[in-house]
Amino acid sequence: MRPWACLPLTLLAFIPLATTTQLPLHHPAPTTQSFTLLDALSADPDYVSLITLLQRAKLIPTLNKINTSTFFAPTNDAIKRHSSFNALWQHALDEGVSELKDNLQLRLRQELFYHLLNYTLPIIPTEKTPQEHKTLLYPRDYTEPPSQGPPPYPPWMPVPNGTLGTEPQRLRLSYRDDAIWAGVDASGNGGAKVVKDQVDTANGLLLGLGEVLEMPPDLATVISRHPQLSYLSKILTPELARFLNSTSTLTLFLPVDGAWEELDPYERLYLESEFAADDLTRILHMHAVLLNEVKWSDSFSEKAVNLTTIHGRKLEVVPTEEHKIKVSEAELVERDVYASNGVLHTVSSLLIPEGTLQLTPEKYLLALNCTEFVSLIHSVNLTHLINDPEAQYTILAPNDDVLKLFGHHDLPHRGSDELKRVLQYHFIPGKWSPKKLEDGMLLETALEEPGLDGGRQVMAIEVTDEGKKKEQSKSIRFAGAGVMGEQVEVGNHTVVYFISRPLVPPTDVMETALPELDYSTFVAGIFSTNLAETLKAKPRTTLLMPPNDAFRRLGMLVSSHLLSSSAKADFERVIRHHAVEGVEYADRIVNGSQRTFGTLEGSDLHVERRGANRTVVFTPSGGWTDMQSELYPRNMLTKTGVIHGVSDIMIPRSVHLTVGKLVKAAKATTMTTMMVKAGLGWILNGTAPPEGSPWADMGLKGSGWTLLCPTDDAFKQVNLTELYANEDRLRAIVSQHLIPTPPSASSPPEALTVIDTLVNNRPLPLDDSATYSTLQSTSSAYGDVIVRVLDGEDGTVVGIKGARGRDGAQDWAHVVAWGRSTTGDGSGGVVQIDRILEPYSPSWYVEYGAPLAVGAGGVLLIGLFFWGVRWVWRRDTTEATYEPIGGFGHDDEEEA
Repeated sequence: MRPWACLPLTLLAFIPLATTTQLPLHHPAPTTQSFTLLDALSADPDYVSLITLLQRAKLIPTLNKINTSTFFAPTNDAIKRHSSFNALWQHALDEGVSELKDNLQLRLRQELFYHLLNYTLPIIPTEKTPQEHKTLLYPRDYTEPPSQGPPPYPPWMPVPNGTLGTEPQRLRLSYRDDAIWAGVDASGNGGAKVVKDQVDTANGLLLGLGEVLEMPPDLATVISRHPQLSYLSKILTPELARFLNSTSTLTLFLPVDGAWEELDPYERLYLESEFAADDLTRILHMHAVLLNEVKWSDSFSEKAVNLTTIHGRKLEVVPTEEHKIKVSEAELVERDVYASNGVLHTVSSLLIPEGTLQLTPEKYLLALNCTEFVSLIHSVNLTHLINDPEAQYTILAPNDDVLKLFGHHDLPHRGSDELKRVLQYHFIPGKWSPKKLEDGMLLETALEEPGLDGGRQVMAIEVTDEGKKKEQSKSIRFAGAGVMGEQVEVGNHTVVYFISRPLVPPTDVMETALPELDYSTFVAGIFSTNLAETLKAKPRTTLLMPPNDAFRRLGMLVSSHLLSSSAKADFERVIRHHAVEGVEYADRIVNGSQRTFGTLEGSDLHVERRGANRTVVFTPSGGWTDMQSELYPRNMLTKTGVIHGVSDIMIPRSVHLTVGKLVKAAKATTMTTMMVKAGLGWILNGTAPPEGSPWADMGLKGSGWTLLCPTDDAFKQVNLTELYANEDRLRAIVSQHLIPTPPSASSPPEALTVIDTLVNNRPLPLDDSATYSTLQSTSSAYGDVIVRVLDGEDGTVVGIKGARGRDGAQDWAHVVAWGRSTTGDGSGGVVQIDRILEPYSPSWYVEYGAPLAVGAGGVLLIGLFFWGVRWVWRRDTTEATYEPIGGFGHDDEEEA
C-alpha cells in the first residue's frame, strides 16, 4: 500500500500537480507530520547510496525546505555503476569520508541538482516527443578560483546565476518502450530509464532511475560527441576548444557534416591543417551568438528573430509554415543540444558569405601535402608570398615527402636569414604556365641579392619535349630540379609546380667555380693571388673563366710566368681582366649590341660577333695583336652575377710580358747572366739600348726580339768562367740566339678562323725550313738559323744554317717550350731549346779546300780536253786514209 493511500481525499487536493511553471525557490517547509521526499527515500532500500550522497553534499536540509519538486532519484545500482568511473561519487561514498571539502561539495551538489525540478510534474509523458523541463541546476564555471568570501550555510539553495545566465539547465523527458525516460535528446532517444514506480510525497514527486543523469558538458565536449559534428570536431583548434569551454551564454548554430562538403576539397584540406586557425576562428564566430542569455528554440519558434553573431554578421531566424525554422540561408536541423555554458543548434549549411574562404596559394599548398614548406615560410615571415590572392607568382614547392627525404639538415635553420633566402628562391614573379617556358630561359625570382645591388636573382629553366606530338607534355626543370606531376593553377594569378628537391640559391663565385675541374688552374690562381674574397664580395660581376687547356695554348713560358709566385701582380691583373663589371647573361652578350665591356682591371674587352650563329669573340686590351678568346656561354649563376667560359686567357695592357720575365719563367739564369755580361740586358727589359752603345748606333730597339734560350743544363759542359772572360765569344754566342722579329712574323687576325684549336702564341712561326737571321748574321755568314719539323716524337729542332759540325749534333737544338712577349708591338718572345747554338766558324780546309779542289779539277779537265783535241788532230794529219783517183799526180812524177 502506498503511504498516501490512507490520507483523506481532501488532503490530496492540496498536492500541487497542476502547475507547469517553475515555482519560487523558498516555500514554507512541510510539517513534521507530512510524508516527504526524504521519508520516501529513507523508506526504500534502493536509495541508501543516494541518501549518503545527499548527506555528503549537505542537501538534506534543502530537500526538506523545497515545498514542491520532482526528484529523479538514481538507485543504488545506478550509483554503483556511475561511481565506477566518477571519482567524486566514489570518494563521497567512501565510509571513511566524514565531510567533503567545499569545492567537492559544490560539484556534487551541482550533479545532484540536475536530478531535481523545482516543481512537481504536471503531466507524465506518454509519447516519444520529449517534454522540456527546467532543473535546479545553474551550471557554474569550475575553472574559476574559489571565492574569498565565506561559504553559505545549509540549507544549500541553488543560486539562479551561472554559465547559462539566469536560466537553469534543461532536461528532457519522453515515453518509449512502455517506460519513462529522463535526459533524452531532442528526438526522444537515449537517457535514463525510470525503473521504479512514482512516489508522490507532501513536497514532491519521486521517480527512481536506473542510471545517473550526467550534467551536459561544455560546448566543446558536446561538439566532440555529436555524431553530425564530427568534421567540425576534427578541425577545431585547441584555442577554439578553450573558447568554447570558457565562454558563457553561447548560442551556436553549427553546420552538420554534410554542409562542409559544399566547400572546395582543397579548402577542406586547408581547414584540416594547423595553419587555418584564423579562418576557423572567423568561421566559428560567424556561427556563434553571444548575449546575456542563451537562445533556446522556444525563443524563436513562434516569431522571427534577428541575431548578431560574434563576427558581426546578422542571422535571421524565421519559423516557416511547415513548422521548420530557417536560419538565414540554412535550415535548422536539430535544436537545443544542451551544454553547460550554452546551447547548440545544428543547421544544414554554412552560414558564411561567398568568398569568406578565398582560395590562396597557402591553402592549396597545405591541401597538397606541402605543409612543411608552408611551415618554413611562416618561420621566416614570408607569408605575404602565399597569402595575397592578387599577387602573381609561380611557386616551386617541394612536398612533405621530398623534404622528409632530403632531411632538415640539408636546409638552414628555421627562422634564419639563410632559410629566408632559400625560400625566396622558390618564388618566381608572374604566372609562368608550361607553354610560356622555353629551354635556356632565365627567370627572375623573388630573391633580392645584396650581391646584385638589390637586384633579383635569376633561375635557369630547362625544357625538353617528351614527344613530337603537341599534346604530349614537356619535361621541365627549374634550377636542375625536375617537376613532379601536374602543376596546379590557383585562380588567375598563381601556378604551383611540385619539384623533386629543394632549390639551393646560387652561391658565391668561388664556391660555384670550385667543382668545375676543367677550370681548376684558373680557380687555383684566383686563390693564389688572394682575389677570392674580392670576387666574392664584388657585386654585379661577370667572370669569364678559361679552361685548363687555355694555359697550354697561351704558351708554356707565359703560363709558367703567370702561375709563378713572383708574378702574382701580373696574374692578378689578368684575372681582373676576366671579371666584367655588370651582370652579363649569355643572351645579352650574344644578341646584344654592346661592343665593349669594362673589367675590374680597368681596361675594356672588345667584342666581335661573327657568323650567322653570332659567335662571340673577345679581344683583350693588351697581349699580342692577334690574341682573341671565344665565348662559351655557361650562365653559371652566382650570388654576385654569373660565370661564362672562354676559350683562351686574355692579357690586359697593364701586363708587360718581357723577354726577361719569360727567361725567368724558363729558369734560364745562365742565359740571363750571359746577356747582361754581353751588354744585351736591355733586351730582357724591353727597353732601348744604352746611348753610345754599338747597339744604339745600329738603330736597334728593345722590343721585337726572339731569344733562343738554352736551358741551364745546356751549359753543363761549358767553362763559364772562361766564357765570361772572353767578351767577343760571349757576345757571339748571345747574338747567335737573338732573332730580330718584326711584326710581320705574326699571323694577321684575319688568318684566325678557328679560335678553339690553337692560338698563334709563338714568338715566330716554327714552320719546317723557316729561316731566320740572328744578330750574329750581321758579322757572320753562318749567323742564320733554320727550323726543321721532324717526324715522330723528335718534334721541332732549330740549328745554324750551313753549319757543318760533327754529325750535325752540336749545331741543332730541340725546341722545348716557348712564350710570346707583349712589349712593343707584341712580337718576339722566348723559344726554349735544350742545346747551345755555338757560332759556326769553319776551318781553312772547309772554307778554302773545296774551292781550290774545284778549281784544280776544272783546270785539269780543261787540259785533258785540249790534249784530246790535239791528239785527234795530229792523227788526222799523219795517216792517209784514201788513194787519189787517177794515179799519182805531178809531184809523184818529179819524185820518181
